[in-house]
Amino acid sequence: MALCATAVVVLSGCSSAVEVAPAPLANGDVCRAAASAWPDEVGGKARREVSDAGAGTAYGDPPVIARCGVPALGPTTDDCIEVDGLGWVAQALSDGTRFTTFGRDPAIEVLVPKDYAPEPLLLPAFSAAAQKLPTNGLACR
Repeated sequence: MALCATAVVVLSGCSSAVEVAPAPLANGDVCRAAASAWPDEVGGKARREVSDAGAGTAYGDPPVIARCGVPALGPTTDDCIEVDGLGWVAQALSDGTRFTTFGRDPAIEVLVPKDYAPEPLLLPAFSAAAQKLPTNGLACR
């Protein structure tokens, strides 16, 4: 599965804005609070303009994309790692890794292209935003 399967990533010829599709639960106070804590840079890459400011944020080229408002994950056997006390489920994609907060509802999704390997090292940048999300009782085990 490609990164663009989850968040549309298209660079137009005239604009450097990254096309990011809003997550299903993005329109709410919780995601607005999380978005207020998006980092200014990730892995030394500056924040980029996105097509819809309410949809998420992007950094670098190829873009690392973060979106709030994806449905919370239920119990899973996928790899779950803890970063700064927050759970993240990692799912390998053909061109990178999708990380989804675990134990938060709604969830944040971070799509990291393989160019940024090792991908989990970028997750601490999103800790402040993820901490704004309510917990749902699930945790990495």
